[in-house]
Order: sequence, then C-alpha cells, then structure tokens
Amino acid sequence: MATTTELQPLQEMPGAERDVLQTILESLPMGIVVADGEGKLLFSNPAAEIILGAGAPGAVTPQQEAMEPVSVCGWYLPDKITLLDPDRLPLVRAIRGEQVSNELLFVQNFRHPKGIWIRVSGRPLRTEASAEAGGVIIFYDVTQERGAMQTILLLSQVVEQIADSVLLTDKSGMIRYVNPAFVATTGYVREEVQGKTPRILKSGLHDAEFYRQLWDRLLQGQTFQGMMINRKKSGELYWAQQAITPIRDEAGRLTHFVSVLQDITDLRKKQEQEFQLQLARDVQRQFYGAAPVVAGYDIGAAAYPAYETGGDYFDFISAPDGSLVIAVGDVEGHGFGSALLMALTRAYLRSFASLELEHDEMLERANRMLVKDLDNGRFVTLCLARLDLQGRVLTYASAGHVPGFVLRGGGEPSHTLRSTGPPLGLFAESRFCSQEPIALEAGEMVVLLTDGVTESAAPDGAEFGTERTLDYIWTQRHRPAQQIVDGMYGAVREFVRNEPQHDDITSVVIKVGEKTAEL
Repeated sequence: MATTTELQPLQEMPGAERDVLQTILESLPMGIVVADGEGKLLFSNPAAEIILGAGAPGAVTPQQEAMEPVSVCGWYLPDKITLLDPDRLPLVRAIRGEQVSNELLFVQNFRHPKGIWIRVSGRPLRTEASAEAGGVIIFYDVTQERGAMQTILLLSQVVEQIADSVLLTDKSGMIRYVNPAFVATTGYVREEVQGKTPRILKSGLHDAEFYRQLWDRLLQGQTFQGMMINRKKSGELYWAQQAITPIRDEAGRLTHFVSVLQDITDLRKKQEQEFQLQLARDVQRQFYGAAPVVAGYDIGAAAYPAYETGGDYFDFISAPDGSLVIAVGDVEGHGFGSALLMALTRAYLRSFASLELEHDEMLERANRMLVKDLDNGRFVTLCLARLDLQGRVLTYASAGHVPGFVLRGGGEPSHTLRSTGPPLGLFAESRFCSQEPIALEAGEMVVLLTDGVTESAAPDGAEFGTERTLDYIWTQRHRPAQQIVDGMYGAVREFVRNEPQHDDITSVVIKVGEKTAEL
C-alpha cells in the first residue's frame, strides 16, 4: 500500500494556526503543489509557481499547470528528449495512489526556456473532511547542483583515466586516494597505500634536506614542481616529473595535497641514449678526418654510417720511417657498440704503429688484445696497408676483409688485395701473412672498401657489386680522389633507389701521380 498523508484544508484551520502554516509553506524554497482526488488545486506555494512558470503574464492558471504540465511546461525524462506521458506525471501518480521518490526530471517553460532540472517526490493524501484521495508533490531546482555533480563526475573520470599517477593526501601526509595509473606504475594496490604516507615511494637517492625543503614549501601553500626518483613496489627505480599542489578549503585552511606524477623513465633513457650517441658521433667524426695531403699522391676517403654511429673505420697513420699506414676496417654489427669497438681497434693500431712494427705483427697484437676484450662472437675485419711514399711500394696484410684493388692505367685490376688471415677477435693464435710488395706506377689507383659498398642491394635484390664499383671509379678517374669516394656513395644510393641504408659505406682511393723532386 502506498503511504498517504492527511492534510487539513487551510480554510478549516483556526486563524492563527492557519496563518502560521501558510507563512511556513509559502516561505519554503522547494515547490509544493497539493490537489484533491479530482485534480482540483488545493494549494501551491510561490516557489512552485517560480519553478513551474505560473503567475507570469500570459501564463495559464495554477490548476491547469499543475494538472497539465506536459503541454504547458514541458516535463521530460532525464534524456531531455522524451516527454512524460500525462498519466506518468508525478502529481497524477500521487493522486492515483502511487508514491514518487526523489525522481529527476527536466522542465522547460516560459520562465526557464533553456530548461531546469528538478527533483520530485510525491505521495497520496486524504483530508479529515473527506475520504477522497488526493496528492501532493514537493520539488526543488537542482540545476546548479546537477551541473556541479556533472563537473565532479567528469573530473573524476579524467582522474581515473589519465595516464599520469594521481595521489591525494591529507594535511598530515596520509594517502587518501590513488588513481589506477598510480597502481599500474608503482605496483601498489589502493588498499596497500591508503592510510600510509608517500614515504613508501622513497628511493633513498634524495637526502633529508631535499624532503625538508619540499615540505617547507608545501606547508607555506606553495606548489612544488620537479623531478624525483621513486621506487616501485618491486624495488625498481623510476624517474617522475612531479607536481604537488596544496589544497585549501573555503576558509583558506590547508586541508590536502594532490600530487600528479608522470613516469618519464623511458624519456630519460632515450635522452641519455641520444646524448651518448651524439657524443659517440662527435668522437667518430674526429676519427674520420680529412685524408692527408702527400706530394705525388691524391688521396680521398669517406665513411657514411647507416645509423647515428657506425662500425666502419678508416685511418691514415704516419709511421716513424716516413711511410704511410692505411687502415680500412669493418666492425661486426652496427650502432653505438660497434662504434666503441671501432675506436678501440683504432687505438690499438695507432699504438702499435708507433712501435715501428710490421703490419702483419700489428694485426697479430691487435687480434690478441681484441680476443680478450670481445665476447659473443664479435669480430673486426681489417685491411692494413703500408705505402712507401718515396719508393712507391705498397705492402699489406688483411684480416678477413673484403678485397682491395690496384687498378692499372687502363682501368683493369693489376692486383687484388685478398684476405691473408681470419678476422680479428676470434682466435688468439691467428697469424697474418704480409704479401709481396706491389710497385706502383703513375696513373694507377689503390682502392680499399668495406662490404657496404659492394653488397648494397636494389629493391630487386641485385647488388652494386665489385665490377660496378671499379667501373665507376675508373670512369671518374679524372676527378679528384675525394670527389670519387663521395660520388661513389651517391652512385650506390641511386642504385638502391634510396632504400633505407642497412650498412656503413666506406671507401679509400689513392691516385698515384707523377714523381716530384720532393720524392
């Protein structure tokens, strides 16, 4: 059975009592409408008329508006689209004997053309004078409250779904709330941190003075922004860009602190990698210096790494006996690790060259050192040549490197500088044989390469190859040696149709000129 309410008509009450009750009902901020069982209006207060639009010029009577709000006021379901059926209006339902409990509805009328939200409750009633059922509805405007609630709901959804960690503490620092991102980042579930302090995140890498200054700032009502290193539940450290903001109540009292933490560990790692790569790139560029200027010779050299840093290597070392030691190498792999290995190999060779060792012995010593340094099967291929500048004689030894060439004046190879031993870094007892001296004549060219030149492949799988390499060098023989090596890189990239470069491209060209008086 629906609950009913007994209401004594105002006109039947004693005068003083009636006046008091009338004053109370008319001063209430919520609307009140009472009707008898036939729908006749018994009472409506000013708040009801304001909310429902009654009493304005051109308005219908309160009785009509109370009983027919669907056509006059426009009562809608919360979707703001669907009009209420007349028999579902709160007052009609209350008269019919139903109880309406705090329902949310949307109302539009001439006083509120944009519409307002109301909360409505209603119940049946009877009077002492009559057993006929009636109804009463009580309603109030919740538009502002609903707007505030929607804002709060939206903000809560943002906080719950944001990718950054959000942590709320009270004034004493006790954790009252953490969002899902905090759980995902730190590994702590909400139940584990609520009632505890953010000290559970301390990494131990910030000293006590750091935290003292932080809390002094917060308790003064100032926001903290900065980077902190925190610790996850697993013990793993992570970098956080953190902002901690003091929260005050309406009286200005400090009540809470809200902290937003962005995990920037990956960003820091990337920045560190970029810094290291830039450092390695700068160092490597110093290694790839300009080719030496030597009377009677035109020398060009160039290395084009496939990535930020490369494993290819060329070097020119002036030996104590006046000869020129030429090294062209290729470190297995690419990137930062290969660049470091290339720098190590270069340091070994330059050290051994100062000892006036033969190039085969230089390779053997470098090999023994690299065997100790390397693991996981890494290795270095290297062609090491010595050019007697005055005698115009070339000798060499090669540790697993791709062939070099001496081109005659007609363009055909007169000598192929093949490998004379295994790559460096694999076997401690490797031996490297020096080949017979090669006498050079004016007009000839010495060509040393890495496999990034010959093995560069076009989209159809065809490689640039040795024959195409030597043909290009010969057709460009009239150009300076540096232009030849730079132009060869362009020719290779054009051949592969500018497909991504997968290997370093390095070449050295030595053009033998006419003897001069200085020689």
